[in-house]
Amino acid sequence: MSPRAVSLCARAPAREIGRANAPEGVLKARAASKVARDADYSAERALIEATQRDRGRFADLYEANFERVYAYVVRRVRDRDEAQDLTADVFHLALKSLPRFEWRGVPFAAWLFRIASNEIADRSKSVARRRAHERDSAAMDDDAGERGGVAAGVEEAERRARLFKLVERLPRDQARVIAMRFAEDKSIREIATALGRSEGSVKQLQFRGLQNLRARLGDTNG
Repeated sequence: MSPRAVSLCARAPAREIGRANAPEGVLKARAASKVARDADYSAERALIEATQRDRGRFADLYEANFERVYAYVVRRVRDRDEAQDLTADVFHLALKSLPRFEWRGVPFAAWLFRIASNEIADRSKSVARRRAHERDSAAMDDDAGERGGVAAGVEEAERRARLFKLVERLPRDQARVIAMRFAEDKSIREIATALGRSEGSVKQLQFRGLQNLRARLGDTNG
């Protein structure tokens, strides 16, 4: 016989002796605890089977297990509102799946905990997917905005290029005044000084130049 077998054989009588020498009160307490536990399991099994026949009895299962399921969930998600939503989902799924439930001699809460664990995992995956989608959408919006900005910039550059070409076709004095006034951002007085003209003359040249540009722009758009 192997040393391990010898050891096991030696321990067995020791356990029996320990039980025999245990105080009578301890033995009675253990027996009472086992009887109470068996009674609880028997009552819970009877309630589950009754609920499988009549779903109206599910409220009793809900009240008996709500606190422990909620405590299980809230310890894992750390958010009360989300924990309440998940707990409600757990009992909804439990009611839906109850006809397929089979009693295996373990507390009904263990089955509920397994449902809760799956729901928490699914919720975490959904949140991760939603956040990834939001990041992708934000990146797409940024790209679209950047492309729109580039397109607008190109369009503005083309418009300015057409405008400068039209300015170049104006009479020389009008073109000079328009360029100094709008491209160089000079005042009427500064232009008059630079050209050696009166301010009234500069205003007249600006007016005529703008009229000519409007007419030519209308022809171009047409």
